[in-house]
Amino acid sequence: MKCFSIILFLISITISTNAKVYKSSDQTFKLEQLFDTEGRVWGFDFLNQNEILFTLKTEGLRHFNSKTKKLTEVLGAPKFTAKGQGGILDLQIHQGYVYITYTCEKNSLYSTCLGRGTYSNLKLKNFKTIFTANAFESSGEHFGSRVTFDQQGHLFMSVGERGKRHKSQSLKSHHGKILRMNLDGSDFKIWTFGHRNPQGIFFDRKSKRLWSSEFGPRGGDEVNLIVEGKNYGWPVITYGAEYYGPKIGSTHKVGMEQPIVHYTPSISPSAMTIYEGDKLKGFKGNMFLAALGSEFLQRIVLKGTKVVKQERLLEDLEERFRMVRTGPDGGLYFSTDSGKIFSLK
Repeated sequence: MKCFSIILFLISITISTNAKVYKSSDQTFKLEQLFDTEGRVWGFDFLNQNEILFTLKTEGLRHFNSKTKKLTEVLGAPKFTAKGQGGILDLQIHQGYVYITYTCEKNSLYSTCLGRGTYSNLKLKNFKTIFTANAFESSGEHFGSRVTFDQQGHLFMSVGERGKRHKSQSLKSHHGKILRMNLDGSDFKIWTFGHRNPQGIFFDRKSKRLWSSEFGPRGGDEVNLIVEGKNYGWPVITYGAEYYGPKIGSTHKVGMEQPIVHYTPSISPSAMTIYEGDKLKGFKGNMFLAALGSEFLQRIVLKGTKVVKQERLLEDLEERFRMVRTGPDGGLYFSTDSGKIFSLK
């Protein structure tokens, strides 16, 4: 793999009890905490510049108003099962609908479901399950799951392999797959396969490229450029190892895709985005990964599809970063497993 430079976090200056100024290699920015609540903020999106909808993994759906500073429960959340790594997961707002992925149960087995409804006055209305992944297992691991949208009336949804490695290589189920479907859940198809547990997926509207990030086992976390029909190798090829030591498979095989970058030791990448705003011009077009276990925001500078530089941001927060996205005001926002949402501007 071509070498690239890694630049670490440089300096932070406290300016108030709730804001800091940071200086990275290409951008000075102010960090502000919007709120702090109980639970893991798994997914969030913006109704407008002042209102955020977000999921708490085991608690349900919430609303935050940045003007009034009020946090309120939203009624009408889908029925979900808080099983292991599962619960109420991603949340995306698109063309007037609120899309939510969540863990669903059937006959004491669990999979990843997708539904949508409309939001009004602290209520999610007319919510309907539009897709259920054929990935039912008894375990509570590797559900995925994120959603993103292209510009042609499709959504992409990631599903983990549910701890059943070999099924990620089978086209007979949805274990370890990225799926494409219409916005109403119809006409779905397996877009790519051979994934482990992709908790990051993002369609870059400018380049029209689809990206994903996924957890490896012990090492071997990946960022992938997603191309229809391709096999991303798990568990036949990986840069990771068993948690008890031995290597898993090999690193290369003809017909299987290589990641654009991989991480050993693991950084545990959850959500990902490409920054599209104008407030942080030094970050424009950069990729960001919300790193859980390693507790930082990973910045990746791309030239086309090549990684040319990386930088770790906000290590001093000692937070498990879960979700990251561009806000409607042009800031960069992220959530943490300690129940916080922050902005970078």
